Amino acid sequence: FFHAYPGALAYSFGMLGCDLHCSYCQNWVTSQALRDPNAVSAPMQASPEELVSDALRQGAQVLVSTYNEPLITAEWAVAIMKEAKAAGLVTGFVSNGNGTPQVLEYLRPWLDLYKVDLKSFNDRHYHELGGRLQPILDTIRALHGMGLWVEIVTLLIPGFNDSDDELQQLTEFLASVSADLPWHVTAFHKDYKMTDPADTKPKDLLRAVEHGQRAGLRYIYAGNLPGRVGSHEDTHCHHCGTMLIQRFSYQIVDYRLTAEGKCPNCSASVPGRWAARFGGQIASRPFLPRRTSGLVTIQNRR
Repeated sequence: FFHAYPGALAYSFGMLGCDLHCSYCQNWVTSQALRDPNAVSAPMQASPEELVSDALRQGAQVLVSTYNEPLITAEWAVAIMKEAKAAGLVTGFVSNGNGTPQVLEYLRPWLDLYKVDLKSFNDRHYHELGGRLQPILDTIRALHGMGLWVEIVTLLIPGFNDSDDELQQLTEFLASVSADLPWHVTAFHKDYKMTDPADTKPKDLLRAVEHGQRAGLRYIYAGNLPGRVGSHEDTHCHHCGTMLIQRFSYQIVDYRLTAEGKCPNCSASVPGRWAARFGGQIASRPFLPRRTSGLVTIQNRR
């Protein structure tokens, strides 16, 4: 989440399984563990109380359910999120968005942040993945209407979802929900069962960025190719263009937002969930659980 507590440590956890079967999944070891015998991911046993306690011990401010599809284990996620909210943590989902109105209402009291992976704007493509497009679009509108902080990510895959027509439709839809929805367009690399297309090039990401700009989106981020997409890793003021948050990959290089989440140059408010004080970069890179501890440990944390 680029517009939610930048630099804060997000304690991420996942379970097993997904209702879609994307052949390019980058988390297939966990997401496909219930259907693919090659996806061997031994789970670690932990109670909601243990997870939240470990998140607090690490100094996390945000707790996020990700890696698999959290909507299919919504009851377990809520058990964890209840503990997290009681402990003062911010909570979030990273999800494919393939949820019913009922499950979204069930989750609503326990979630603050929600990132939706909008995989395509073509219903035929969604059928290939095991889903349909319209429920995802309905979820995005519903989440925004509920007042959760919503960001969208699209993995740009050459020959699958990168046509100009599809990108135009996708970005125009997002802008119709809100011009303030941050859209992350990220680079595909060969993974899991999809080894045919070439990896996404920087120029392809920049073409997608241009579509988003023409549609009226204010916050568009090109990802996975740090240092090769110009200033499109950074957050700029939509009013005066001042650089507000400078990034390189996962690193925050410079942070200039005021305590109120405003541009220091023109005082325009920047939509998001901002801390009153930028606490610096907590973790410089993603990390994985250490086998010896059973739960996550950050090395050399001061």
